[in-house]
Amino acid sequence: MKEISWGFIGCGEVTELKSGPAFNEVEGSHIEAVMSRTEQRARSYAERHGIRKWYTDAQKLIDDPEVNAVYVATPPASHATYAIMSMRAGKPVYVEKPLASCYEDCVRINRISEKMGVPCFVAYYRRYLPYFMRIKELIRSGAIGNILTVQVNFACPPREQDYKMGKELPWRLCPDISGGGYFYDLAPHQLDLLQDFFGVITHAHGYSANKGGLYDVEDTVSAAFEFENGLNGSGSWCFVGHESARKDKIEVVGDKGIINFSVYEHSHFSMTSNDGEKKIVVENPTYVQLPIIRSVIEDLQGIGVCTSTSISATPTNWVMDRILGKF
Repeated sequence: MKEISWGFIGCGEVTELKSGPAFNEVEGSHIEAVMSRTEQRARSYAERHGIRKWYTDAQKLIDDPEVNAVYVATPPASHATYAIMSMRAGKPVYVEKPLASCYEDCVRINRISEKMGVPCFVAYYRRYLPYFMRIKELIRSGAIGNILTVQVNFACPPREQDYKMGKELPWRLCPDISGGGYFYDLAPHQLDLLQDFFGVITHAHGYSANKGGLYDVEDTVSAAFEFENGLNGSGSWCFVGHESARKDKIEVVGDKGIINFSVYEHSHFSMTSNDGEKKIVVENPTYVQLPIIRSVIEDLQGIGVCTSTSISATPTNWVMDRILGKF
């Protein structure tokens, strides 16, 4: 496959700000068509971005002979449906994270991918950002010695739309669409990064609660987990805290130092060792999904390998479902 002609299923905010323009930035790739259930949104997106075709029916986009790869950018509950439809048509898929709204759907996606011999990639783009690649390099090089434990701490105050109990809540707070609450939306990037750094998490359990009463799903989560190499870790997430409690930190503790970094507000990260504390600044590209999209395209062109696949993404859903007690 030399020229990758993409069809977008979904054209919401993520495609505007993080991913969409990147598909046209890579040589041998362009956006051929977009689809939204809303005609006005599909037409507007296509016109604003210079895309030739737009659809309101996903199957018609998938069946378009000029589309040979599909980007699924819808809420998680429909990821499995659209990914499987695309792969059954013989078309590779790039799916937004998390791979699906539950572990069982991830397994279904993997089964069809293997059966059809069609790859499925997942948008865990932070793996490919220079900021996180530098952190991984320092950990792997032994800059802070042997890793002893890793700790995730995330807290933020409620968002304005969270106060709409009884009205139209954002889809991220509707578990039948998202798979859970904000934990299911934000924790995947954190957990995927940690598994990229340290290997698959093989044991996990957690406790979740609704403390703020602003909506029905969990708003606080605590967890403990263990990686395949025996490393243990813990996590704490709160989405209804006071502004003073705002935190976005992962701490990697080694026997010769520590590394502290953020996943969502990465202006810099710090490494503390016997030489003192160093603040390290690493710039990321304007379109944050550009590095991983380039990797996906090069994989499809047969000149590279993308490691963020449905196989690598499935353990993240398994861990989240274990933490939330979904099975």
